[in-house]
Amino acid sequence: PSLCVVQHWCASATGKSTVFRMFRASLLLAIVAGCGAFMAPSVMPRTSMPLAASAAAGARLRSSGSVLSAASRARPSIVGLSAMASTTKDPKFALLFDCDGVIVLTEELHRLAYNGAFKDFELTTDGEAVDWDVAYYDILQNTVGGGKPKMKWHFNNKSGWPKSKMGDVPTTDEDKDALVDALQDTKTEIYKKIVTEVASARPGVIEMLDAVLERPDIAAGICSAATKGGFDQVVNSVVGKDRLSRLDVVMAGGDGPPQK
Repeated sequence: PSLCVVQHWCASATGKSTVFRMFRASLLLAIVAGCGAFMAPSVMPRTSMPLAASAAAGARLRSSGSVLSAASRARPSIVGLSAMASTTKDPKFALLFDCDGVIVLTEELHRLAYNGAFKDFELTTDGEAVDWDVAYYDILQNTVGGGKPKMKWHFNNKSGWPKSKMGDVPTTDEDKDALVDALQDTKTEIYKKIVTEVASARPGVIEMLDAVLERPDIAAGICSAATKGGFDQVVNSVVGKDRLSRLDVVMAGGDGPPQK
């Protein structure tokens, strides 16, 4: 079957009416069903979440710290391929939604979570605290896929490996992996907390997904290179249990071959 990957198609919908967004979703769906067209990414930066939401998330992170309760860490996931209840039959086309930057503008939330983990682990290189600013992270997240690869690339190619509360600068691959693993675990928990507080779907995305789910001739899924814990939190909070159960596939980082 022809494949249509939905990537940043709704960037211009902010401020439009619900009727307008639904009309546009229906129009796009008709185009896909008619010709299987590939929708190219827009030039909208993936970090362009509303500044008010970014500031609010940062303030909550600073005030609450990075230590989360056992209850928040134990939040169950509702994403599971075994739970799929798709009604798709003999699909001619497929729409695969990415998560970060497509369903939700999350890249700024990821950046805040990384910096929260760096602060919690007291990361420093040459006496300076490790911190990823907006401009640098916008380049990094479009260059390297996956949380652990991002950190390893940064430490290997930019800042050098840092000191941390775990000890001096790691020199062996084993120690480097241990530091990155611990940072990623903490980053994911911080991210999940931020997502619960501020994440919402981009305009028009849920309307289009609902329209696709009414079409048995179009398969639909969500596929992401994001860490599974953070990915689950986003789709659980924003997409919802009913929609997820009706998708043909839901995949996060680690569910398939190596990421981008």
